[in-house]
Amino acid sequence: MTQPTVILATASYDHTIRFWEAKSGRCYRTIQYPDSQVNRLEITPDKRYLAAAGNPHIRLFDVNSNSPQPVMSYDSHTNNVMAVGFQCDGNWMYSGSEDGTVKIWDLRAPGCQREYESRAAVNTVVLHPNQTELISGDQNGNIRVWDLTANSCSCELVPEVDTAVRSLTVMWDGSLVVAANNHGTCYVWRLLRGTQTMTNFEPLHKLQAHKGYILKCLLSPEFCEPHRYLATASSDHTVKIWNVDGFTLEKTLIGHQRWVWDCVFSVDGAYLITASSDTTARLWSMSTGEDIKVYQGHHKATICCALHDGAEPATS
Repeated sequence: MTQPTVILATASYDHTIRFWEAKSGRCYRTIQYPDSQVNRLEITPDKRYLAAAGNPHIRLFDVNSNSPQPVMSYDSHTNNVMAVGFQCDGNWMYSGSEDGTVKIWDLRAPGCQREYESRAAVNTVVLHPNQTELISGDQNGNIRVWDLTANSCSCELVPEVDTAVRSLTVMWDGSLVVAANNHGTCYVWRLLRGTQTMTNFEPLHKLQAHKGYILKCLLSPEFCEPHRYLATASSDHTVKIWNVDGFTLEKTLIGHQRWVWDCVFSVDGAYLITASSDTTARLWSMSTGEDIKVYQGHHKATICCALHDGAEPATS
C-alpha cells in the first residue's frame, strides 16, 4: 500500500476508524473497532502508526497496512482514555484517563513506565514543547504540570472551581497555554521560565468564547507564523478562530449541524479539520472560513480526528 503524504483519520460512535484522502474526500480504509468507542486519535511523528484511545485501552494500528488488527495494545488504564500523544521523536507515548491517571509508555518496551495520580478524571493532556513537562486538565477543574525530569507534580492551578477543564493547548514555542472549560471560557496564561526548569503561569486573558461547552481548543502550529490563532470547537455547532494577538474573533466556521468535538490544523495552519456529532468531518480554509470538503461515511457521531501532513522527523 503506497503511503499518502497526508494522513487523515477519524473515529466515530459507529465503532469504526476511517482513513480519508484529504483532497478527494474518499475513504480508502475502514478499521472496525468493536471493543469500545474511540475518544482520541493521534498519529506518530514518523507517520507509521495511529493510536486510538478507547475504554480502557490504547491500540496502535499500522498506517501503511490493510490489517484490521492492531500491532500493539496498551492496557493498564481502568477507564476511558481521553488523551493520547507522542514525544517529538516518537520514542514514548503519554495518555490521560477518566481513571484519574496520566501514564507514560515507552514504545520500545512493554507496559507502562510511569504513572501520575490526578485524583480526578483526566480529560486532556498536552506535552510542553520542551518535551520534559506534561500538562493535564481534569473533571474537577485542576490543571497540573508533571515534571518528567523530577518525576513529580511541579505546579497546580484551578482557573474555575468545580468546572471541568475539557481541553488544553500549548503554543509551539512554549510561550502560551490555553485551557477551555465547560462554561465556554478559555483561560490564557503566559508561560514563564523560572530560574529552575519549572514553568510558571502568568494570567494573560480570560476569553468568553462560546455559550456552550468548549470541547477542544487548539493553538496554531509553527509554520502558521507570523499569524497566531486559537481555534475553539463547541457544542454550539461552531468553531471560532481567534487572533492570539488581543484575542479578537477572526472567523466563525459555520456548517456543522451538531456538536463539534475535535479539530486539528494542517502543518502550515492554512486549513482546519473538524469532527462533529452530525457524523461528518470537514476541511476548512482558514483564509476564507469556508468548508471546502465534507468527509461522509460514518453512521454516528464523529468524535475525533487526526491529521499529519508534515514532514517526518529526520532519522538520526
